[in-house]
Amino acid sequence: MKILVVGAGATGGYFGALLARSGQDITFLVRPRRAAELGQRGLRVVGRGEEWSVAPRLVTADALDTTYDLVLLSVKSTALEQAMEDVAPAVGPDTVIVPLLNGLAHIDALNARFGAARVLGGVAKVVTTLDEHGDIVRLAPIAHLTIGEQDGTPTARVEKVRSVLAEAGIDALVPADVLTSMWHKWVFITTFGAVTSLMRGTVGEVNAVPGGAELGPAVLAEAAAVAEAAGRPVPQAERDLTLGIVTATGSPMVPSLYRDLVAGRPTEVEHLFGDLVARARALAVPTPLLDLATLHLRVHQARVTAPTAP
Repeated sequence: MKILVVGAGATGGYFGALLARSGQDITFLVRPRRAAELGQRGLRVVGRGEEWSVAPRLVTADALDTTYDLVLLSVKSTALEQAMEDVAPAVGPDTVIVPLLNGLAHIDALNARFGAARVLGGVAKVVTTLDEHGDIVRLAPIAHLTIGEQDGTPTARVEKVRSVLAEAGIDALVPADVLTSMWHKWVFITTFGAVTSLMRGTVGEVNAVPGGAELGPAVLAEAAAVAEAAGRPVPQAERDLTLGIVTATGSPMVPSLYRDLVAGRPTEVEHLFGDLVARARALAVPTPLLDLATLHLRVHQARVTAPTAP
């Protein structure tokens, strides 16, 4: 299978590195700056007792001139429009696109651009980040992908993708309804993001102060209510897992959205929060805490994306 990974950041880079290490026919579509960085150091994975690298095959958008069997799309939602433009030459009649973004709005965008028949649902669960050298740092043991047809139909192509991922040592799951799995990840990531971003602290810092331990359950209740109203109720076991993460005493954990926020970078506020609270309004579900988190992130977004005065 001929594979193109769009983006070599913390998520796409990690899973792509595993595919490359296993000998798969894989190429990374990257920006010129990232291409230069990877050309010098290779694609390196460190942390949690790991330290290994691969010499990745790289291509930039101006040199992309062939189609691929599988496209793993792993970019921030803020880069989605440009990524779709860049990757278009790689998408042929039989190409399968697996997006690894959080939220759901990107599915509509990809369906409109490439046709729903080419787009699978996808969920990535991995805790990684890029360090100052551009190396991928593993922060926690979890690392698996969930894939499936948008309508939940079992198909040979999904099984083929799952098999290729499994050959690379990637735990790949095929649920009965991947869109429901995407909703559940969305509930988790907005809960995690709201708690840390509103309070500007790690999970442990939030829960160490009076009243802090009450925030996570309250935000989760709102996000889960939206999912339930949308026909995607979150099972109690998943709620308990999320609660365990956002109420953990002494935990240093923060999501990538928080790291972008405190570093003064743009965030995925509209894709993750704006879309969720808009759906909540349409479903008549009150979400005061999620509304507040959305407003907080929008103010930050306006500040960091404002034009620089001449």
